[in-house]
Amino acid sequence: MHREIHTISLKRYTLDDLRLLLETRPYLQLAGEVEEKIALGAEFVQAKAKEDRYIYGVNTGFGSLCETRVDVEEMQKLQYNIVVSHAVGIGEMASEEVSRLTFLIKFLTFRTGHTGISLPTVARLLEYWNNDIIPATPYKGTVGASGDLAPLAHMALTLFGEGKVYLAGKLTDTAQVLREKGWEPITLQLKEGLALINGVQYIAAIAAYSLMQIEELIKCAEITAAMSIQGFSASRTFYQLEYDASSSHQDRHRVAANLRTLLEQSNHFELPHCNKAKQDPYSLRCTPQVHAAVRQTVRFARQTLEDDCNSVGDNPLFFAEHDLILSGGNLHGESVAMMLDFLAIATSELASIAERRTYQLLSGQRGLPSYLVKHSGLNSGFMVAQYTSAALVNENKVLSTPACVDTIPTSQLQEDHVSMGGTAAYKLCQIIENCEYVLAIELLVAAQAVQLNEGLRLSPATEAIFRSFRQTVSFLENDRIVSEDIHKARRFVQLNRRTWYGELQLC
Repeated sequence: MHREIHTISLKRYTLDDLRLLLETRPYLQLAGEVEEKIALGAEFVQAKAKEDRYIYGVNTGFGSLCETRVDVEEMQKLQYNIVVSHAVGIGEMASEEVSRLTFLIKFLTFRTGHTGISLPTVARLLEYWNNDIIPATPYKGTVGASGDLAPLAHMALTLFGEGKVYLAGKLTDTAQVLREKGWEPITLQLKEGLALINGVQYIAAIAAYSLMQIEELIKCAEITAAMSIQGFSASRTFYQLEYDASSSHQDRHRVAANLRTLLEQSNHFELPHCNKAKQDPYSLRCTPQVHAAVRQTVRFARQTLEDDCNSVGDNPLFFAEHDLILSGGNLHGESVAMMLDFLAIATSELASIAERRTYQLLSGQRGLPSYLVKHSGLNSGFMVAQYTSAALVNENKVLSTPACVDTIPTSQLQEDHVSMGGTAAYKLCQIIENCEYVLAIELLVAAQAVQLNEGLRLSPATEAIFRSFRQTVSFLENDRIVSEDIHKARRFVQLNRRTWYGELQLC
């Protein structure tokens, strides 16, 4: 199969660039200037290692052992030891998508040559990618400060023929893959073990993948909100242009504009059950304000992530052109950790307001039957579907407690403040899954409501989505196993959420 070629250059990579590389999986090569910088950095490390001086991670131990010198004849073994000793990850393997993004972001941190890694090692990593071999990392084990030491050490293990890799999407022993390819394990040069495991590329990869999902969920939430607005016979005043123009928040303008597009030609605001004072519940009337706050957080997160992915995450750094070796804290993940915690709060709120809209639709108001089912009493309808939403929203609230405000010192107080970005990342993944289910339940309930709202004329935009959804989940005439409907609705959301916005030309 023909593959496009992508040249890794010194340009700034955006989240959209990462998404494209993740999805298209092109053949990767290094730009000439990147090769030159990497070669220069590695040569500089080799030259400096001959001097009688302390060079952290080259001729010293790690962490609190930074003043313990290592004999010259053992300096190469030191790089092997740091990888195997730091490979302490636990739990299931991270997904192939996260592992692939980790691998990709790691390439970006090598580009300047400041890490000291050599071209042969980078070339082997490129061979992995180009042969659809992606090192797999256990899900847990990082505190997100001294770099993502444990998961990245598992990635580096594969260079020795140890650990596991994803081969064409399937977990496989690395040793078996190397035998099949006829490749020998490589021997790391000075500083390379440290360069491979330093930095927070693992939690940055989880953040990147999470951001891709959250951006899609925000758009999905505006579609489910539009369905709920029509099902509940809500007013239109809160998203009209004149009202929207009174705010200086650009993201509110985007949400309101999307609602205008989604609801154009609907008559929901003219129905006899509308609130005469145009005072709808906040979960409907304040959709532009709440969704905009989520969008604002995502914009901040995007900027933070892109800054981090385009930085050199390692310590120490080597500046051959200035004859300098500088130590510092570029291995610390506080920016990413705090961003992950902010995203957790924002995504939790996106689910929270969706659950409230679901509740309103089931409340027996605006001419709708209780729990959106005929013969309620005999039938419970969607009564307990809202319980599931409530349970997930409650779980999200607990998971939204920031992880980055805590620190547990490591390495005999040498690393006395850590970001706990790993915990922030794991929590966010669960919150995203919960939010996805909550939005699926809102769609399920809103579809029932619009069908029961006598006299309602759906907008053309939502009519198309409604008809497509009804091919997946039928109208609830009498009680049945709603869990099956929820899973179908979630799958429908997963399959369609990316295409809806493009088709409807929403912003």
